[in-house]
Amino acid sequence: MIRCETVSSGQSVDRGVFYEFHALLRRLFPRLFSISSLEEFSGSLLLVWHGSDPEAEPILLMNHHDVVEASGAWRHPPFSAAVEGGKLYGRGTLDTKSGLYAMLRAAEELALSGFVPTRDVYFVSTCTEETTGEGADLISAELARRGVRFAFALDEGGMILSEPIGGAKGAFAVVGVGEKGDADLRFVARSSGGHASTPSKNTPLVRLGKFMAAAERKKLFRAKLSPTVCAMLRELSRTMRGPLRFVFGHPRLFSPLLVRVMPAVSGAAGAMLKSTLAFTMASGSGAPNVLPSEAWVIGNLRYSHHQGRDGSIEALRRLARRYDVECEILQSGFPSPISDHRSDAFRLIGRAVSATFEGVRTVPYVMTAASDARYMSRVSDVCLRFTPFRVSDEQLESIHGIDENIDVSALVPAVDFYKYVIREA
Repeated sequence: MIRCETVSSGQSVDRGVFYEFHALLRRLFPRLFSISSLEEFSGSLLLVWHGSDPEAEPILLMNHHDVVEASGAWRHPPFSAAVEGGKLYGRGTLDTKSGLYAMLRAAEELALSGFVPTRDVYFVSTCTEETTGEGADLISAELARRGVRFAFALDEGGMILSEPIGGAKGAFAVVGVGEKGDADLRFVARSSGGHASTPSKNTPLVRLGKFMAAAERKKLFRAKLSPTVCAMLRELSRTMRGPLRFVFGHPRLFSPLLVRVMPAVSGAAGAMLKSTLAFTMASGSGAPNVLPSEAWVIGNLRYSHHQGRDGSIEALRRLARRYDVECEILQSGFPSPISDHRSDAFRLIGRAVSATFEGVRTVPYVMTAASDARYMSRVSDVCLRFTPFRVSDEQLESIHGIDENIDVSALVPAVDFYKYVIREA
């Protein structure tokens, strides 16, 4: 699966490699595909394993098969699937072909044993998760049109981490119960242009620079401890000692302190509390001696649930106007509601973790990255995000980076996890 170079590009129109990957899956999991119904959606796939009770609400398991490009100097060629020191190297080993493998392998082994699920089990794997999200958007809209509703959906997301926050001892399965919204904005500054030899003050690039510096410096977005973050902190506190145990165990009481401290703990912890903006692209004039008549930068906004899309964008608009900069919305994203961490589905995931990974606690959190699961809120009230792998900090950093890898020993427990979920659902 790793050796199949399913790189997705927003500009790509030839999706033949994704259909080749589908054919590979049919060869790897012949029993499951022979007893299930398959539909293909322009390179994405929908597989349905029919259960014994057609009246029972089905469940949905997801992992995408597209990957980002693999540039840079890798330890091993990124599509070689080389194994060294007990690690499997390659683009997609963590994001998310190993998850897809474990999910389908679990179903294949259960089917070979003669097991028949009570509920229908839907499997979705898209080829556009890393780009437009078109596959999940299309499939979820079609399922909604058919009137399909899921007891829960489980997609990629958090993993099993050691000490996710300083002071929290042990290993934790962090399960996403929602994700921040994702919008792309273009900030434009204009002028009459001119020759660089006679520059005026506050040219477009200067105004954009001042705006970007102010956006980083000013507190544009409201920080808040959501009920999900509070539940996460309370669970983490159970393994702490001293004052930290009391503070994290009473997050509402110490909310002002935690809002100030958590961003210093880690960027990911801070990003869970508020909207964030990252400037990612820029353009000025076409020549070094020409003042631009128009210059722009693009910012990627990840908006929080409490401030929302409109409130976050309006805060940026107000700041941009101070520097005579216009704000254009390129895409406003697909908002993802928060699922209840007290739901039956979340408890099922917790039991599956406990049964598969000894001593691992399950905690909820809000994902700061985007996933295909956001589209499935059309067809389920409970959309969870968790990939059942123990990973190191180094492996987490390899996602979308150089030398992406997974421990080979992590694969078997992941298969067992999905088996538990399918059996017990």
